[in-house]
Amino acid sequence: MPYVNIKITKEGITTQQKQDLIKGATQLLVDILGKDHAITVVVIEEVNTDNWGIGGESITARRLHVKAMEKNGSI
Repeated sequence: MPYVNIKITKEGITTQQKQDLIKGATQLLVDILGKDHAITVVVIEEVNTDNWGIGGESITARRLHVKAMEKNGSI
């Protein structure tokens, strides 16, 4: 049974967008790998931006940093 785990930041993705992700990921496995549509599992996990880090800081902190830089004209 194919299993796909999609992790995204929790930022208001709609039910329709989730359905489109599930449908698209399933179809990708069918088209590329020849997997059975009926038994392909797709799980979407939404992660709070406080719990997702890049470059040594959380996405929340990183975005605040970027906003501050934009405000003072650094970028």
